[in-house]
Amino acid sequence: MVDVTRTFTAAVSIENAAEFLRDFANASQWDPGTQSCTQISDGPVATGTQWHNTSKLFGITTELTYTLVTDEPNHIVLEGENKTATSTDDITLTAQGPQSTKIDYHARVEFNGAAKVAGPFLKAGFEAKVAPETVEKMTEALERLS
Repeated sequence: MVDVTRTFTAAVSIENAAEFLRDFANASQWDPGTQSCTQISDGPVATGTQWHNTSKLFGITTELTYTLVTDEPNHIVLEGENKTATSTDDITLTAQGPQSTKIDYHARVEFNGAAKVAGPFLKAGFEAKVAPETVEKMTEALERLS
């Protein structure tokens, strides 16, 4: 299992940060592994909205269906699933001023079946490479909104 938490601040209003992050189609702008992410359910983004996400990490391409399960002004939870893994992105936002937001980003990936064997290798890779890149890319993407 991968379980990584990062806390950082971006120069963006909490409203703009929440609006951007709740639409997982934007993941290609802030998630280093995401190659494409397309909304597959109809209507505006709301609880229950789904996306088809294609990611590539450590040379492995995977496709997951993500669902917005929590959609609150300061708390967003997206869950992705396929046969080999369940991924949860849990994001809590706290205003630090009119143009500053603290982001608590918690990523958790549980592997199923034979994929569990790769868990320790992937955990180390997430800690060393993916988590720092995510903080950098998410900060840059959010600050472009200001």
